[in-house]
Amino acid sequence: MAVKESPLGGAMERVMSRLDADSDGKISATELRDCVRASGEEMTAEEAEEALKAIDSDGDGLLGLEDLMKLEAGEEEKTECLRKAFRVYEMKGEGCITATSLREALGNMGERRTAEECEVMIRTFDIDGNGVLSFEEFTAMML
Repeated sequence: MAVKESPLGGAMERVMSRLDADSDGKISATELRDCVRASGEEMTAEEAEEALKAIDSDGDGLLGLEDLMKLEAGEEEKTECLRKAFRVYEMKGEGCITATSLREALGNMGERRTAEECEVMIRTFDIDGNGVLSFEEFTAMML
């Protein structure tokens, strides 16, 4: 008998098994904190509880696979919205936002900026210092 593959190719199941330290099929606030700590960040017990409350769909104070799948779907939707916004500002065909393309896009929206102002805006979020914004830098700026 063949095993039916999940729609996400098992990716969310793998995430769940990695986070679910006690293998009970749910992610507790403690497990969430441990995962965050393992990634080099810190999260208080209160922050973990609040994060769970925001995502928990059945009110049991724990995250199940369904909660993770909804969270992932929301992230994909947010990324697509950011990609659409990025395309408004990017230099056509270049895959990046330049001071010129930023100035032009802002002007199309009725917001007049000088070239120097646009250069400052780009520099503020230009993580790699190459003078333009990549999609990743744009995402960091928007979030």
